[in-house]
Amino acid sequence: MSKIRITKQFNFETGHALYGYDGKCKNVHGHSYKLSVTVIGEPITDSNNVKFGMVIDFSDLKKIVKEDIVDVFDHATVFNQNTPHVELAKELQNRGHHVILVDYQPTSENMVVDFANKIMARLPKDILLHSLRLQETESSFAEWFASDNL
Repeated sequence: MSKIRITKQFNFETGHALYGYDGKCKNVHGHSYKLSVTVIGEPITDSNNVKFGMVIDFSDLKKIVKEDIVDVFDHATVFNQNTPHVELAKELQNRGHHVILVDYQPTSENMVVDFANKIMARLPKDILLHSLRLQETESSFAEWFASDNL
């Protein structure tokens, strides 16, 4: 049977700050992220299976990505837990804001690695994560490919 890649796209809004950065992104700001998730597998050949002909049901992939990424990161502010932004994060949390503290600098590059790990942990064993594309502006994005990370 042929291996097939399928892709689902997601959108979410997230704020962040890059502590120690030498440009404008050291300030708290946000992006309208676009995340493309591509998985690879063989379509189900059992005609008695309700998912017959599918690699994975788009709604099953959507559930994984929404629960672990979109619903967590949407309208949140992300800070590296090891920077002085922690004080700002605590103040925002005390005021009812959704803040996420991560153990990395919250660049698109590091976020896409985090997202890849989260998605891979939830995929069925016969479905592999092929690639992710995290677009933070119309002209800037980070990509993760399984083939680059063997």
